[in-house]
Amino acid sequence: MIKVGVLGARGRMGSEVCRAVQGADDMDLVAAVDQDDPRDALTAAEVVVDFTHPGVVMDNLRWCVEHGLHVVVGTTGFDPSRLDTVRSWLAGESSGKAPGNVVIAPNFGIGAVLMMHFAQKAAPFFESVEIVETHHPNKADAPSGTAYRTAELVAAARAEAGVSASPDATTSEVDGARGADVDGVRVHAVRLSGAVAHQQVVLGGHGELFTIRHDSMDRASFMPGVLLAVRRIPGLDRLTLGIESLLGL
Repeated sequence: MIKVGVLGARGRMGSEVCRAVQGADDMDLVAAVDQDDPRDALTAAEVVVDFTHPGVVMDNLRWCVEHGLHVVVGTTGFDPSRLDTVRSWLAGESSGKAPGNVVIAPNFGIGAVLMMHFAQKAAPFFESVEIVETHHPNKADAPSGTAYRTAELVAAARAEAGVSASPDATTSEVDGARGADVDGVRVHAVRLSGAVAHQQVVLGGHGELFTIRHDSMDRASFMPGVLLAVRRIPGLDRLTLGIESLLGL
């Protein structure tokens, strides 16, 4: 049995993770920790799953690394600087026990991961590409981690193929009207009551539009990916970004 602890256990995603772990035949939920709870209970776990908040996730992650725990992170807000910091911890620059492995994924939905993969494959074949993501209004970060990662993958694929930047003749705009610029890819964040997690990548060419869209209507859609990461993390090498490699992509 894999002993699992959950950080953010009383949140929307954390409580869903707790239910998924309890329903898995090969896992045992040994700690459910939330805000103001002591983290010491997590030392009974082999793998900790973090779905908390961008403002606290780094402190949680460092604590887990220093205690030699494997960590599966679904909390977003990881820019290149934060990832470099995590790498330094995993390289043994922090004190304490030898660190475990870390999986940081912007999205654990199988469909969402495939959406990112397909967008990366399609990006070099179209003149234009933009991303529109929609989430519930309680989401703290914008754009979402999924949208940010998608933009990075799309931009890298276009750069490798030698594709020029998307054409844009805008010379006057209200601040933010054209969205955020992530490596040259425009990303638009929408926050709406009733939404859960939705994203579309819109690609445009001569006389055609190609849209790749993914919708999560229930947070349970992320659980197969979370459980996959929990099962596979002991055999991984230090830091893994996304679950693409776990799916053979």
